[in-house]
Amino acid sequence: MQGKLIIFSAPSGAGKTTIVHHLLKVFPELEFSVSACSRSIRKGEVNGVDYYYLSIEEFKQKIDNNEFVEWEEVYTDNFYGTLKTEIERIWKKGKHIIFDMDVVGGLHLKKVFGDLAMAIFVMPPSIQHLEMRLKSRETETPESIARRIGKAANELQTAELFDKIILNDKLENAFAEAEKTVSDFLSEKQCL
Repeated sequence: MQGKLIIFSAPSGAGKTTIVHHLLKVFPELEFSVSACSRSIRKGEVNGVDYYYLSIEEFKQKIDNNEFVEWEEVYTDNFYGTLKTEIERIWKKGKHIIFDMDVVGGLHLKKVFGDLAMAIFVMPPSIQHLEMRLKSRETETPESIARRIGKAANELQTAELFDKIILNDKLENAFAEAEKTVSDFLSEKQCL
């Protein structure tokens, strides 16, 4: 079965991961696509659950072998991508795929899969709000927070390129809007 793809993108700290985890509890027909990355594993993360952690060399080899649907070098030597085998694995189970990814990757996936995909942008209330959320995580250095905030300003300008924008100023409202958006999309008949 070829299922549908639901792509959540946003700047770091906007709440997309929280919304995606909520939707996975609400919709049993969804399965999370685990991305590959070349960054180091963080405390509490699990290989194959949070990401497929690859060395820079392994990642570049998979690029050369055309094993990614999409990939990008987010920061120098910091690669992220979606493996073709991950999409095949989930579709073989008869499920639809939900993604939690950065803006560039999300737009690229939407371009590849067209009407099979729904691209949703999670809009933070403000850049200041994002900075507060990133600081409260206590997983980022001041330098990485500054880099992420700088990137966020550019990412916010791409919001209009997405199929849907969900404002995350109150989490309960964002959950409700995300549930309705996903439910409506999954119930649409596909034209082949």
